Amino acid sequence: MSRSATTDNLGSIALFCQVARLGSFTAAAVQAGLTQPAVSRAIARLEARLGVRLFVRSTRQIRLTEAGAQYYRQCCDVLALLAAAERDLADAQRTPGGHVRLSVPTPLGQLWLLPLLPAFRARYPDITLEVQLSNHNADLIADNVDLAIRGRTPPDSRLVARPLLQAELVVCAAPAYLQARGIPPHPDALAGHDCIQFRLPSSGQPVPWRFRREGVETSQPTGGGLTISDDLLGCVTLARHGGGLLQTYRFIVADALARGELQEVLQDYGGCSRPFSLLYPAGNTLAPRVRVLVDYLLAQPAP
Repeated sequence: MSRSATTDNLGSIALFCQVARLGSFTAAAVQAGLTQPAVSRAIARLEARLGVRLFVRSTRQIRLTEAGAQYYRQCCDVLALLAAAERDLADAQRTPGGHVRLSVPTPLGQLWLLPLLPAFRARYPDITLEVQLSNHNADLIADNVDLAIRGRTPPDSRLVARPLLQAELVVCAAPAYLQARGIPPHPDALAGHDCIQFRLPSSGQPVPWRFRREGVETSQPTGGGLTISDDLLGCVTLARHGGGLLQTYRFIVADALARGELQEVLQDYGGCSRPFSLLYPAGNTLAPRVRVLVDYLLAQPAP
């Protein structure tokens, strides 16, 4: 017969789980601060309400019946959820505090994340932040990192990935380079140009250039005599000084484009982007200090 759980019923369920876990009415009574007969009566009332035997009793031991074992597993899950709900409610009443370690790629950190952090600290002064700016991916588990931003989500089941933003790609070059070498009319013409290469720290391979043709995103082979490893901002410096064409994120070159130091080309083949995600270890409830930072970053506009 269906019946909503009352406070008394929840108490009986908690006692049942203690008896099942300890394998003893006496041990459960000691842990709960009750007498052994009181625990036995509570279990008897629970069995009567459910209409099923939960334990097989003998003079030497008790063990769960098949129905009792199934009920025990389900009750443990429910009690864990109730405990988590109480923790979340208690945490919500407190101002989050503590230390958060955050790993971010250098360009996104410099140009988007860091300018956002003073306002976050003003809102949550009890939270201290340690930001690791690096294009080498930290191991969140081994390096004890609370939160990371990544441009390519690693296939790691130990991590939760939350979509953060889509970063638009553009192709640009210094006006002096374009005057000397000409403006490429389409991606195939890049074969006759110096294309600045960026080598991914994770793979050691140059990042492929991407274009949209007739609504389909394709990869375009490129080559050039200048390659940068590790720091994407170095590619921008090369491009500004006439080193060649560069495909990169618009947010990285937005100021240089506005000042006329760089000029965008191949706009008719644009529209490609790459995702950035927030990553954090799976399996545990997020600490309030991390959860509020996640919520804050997800609410920010893309660069």
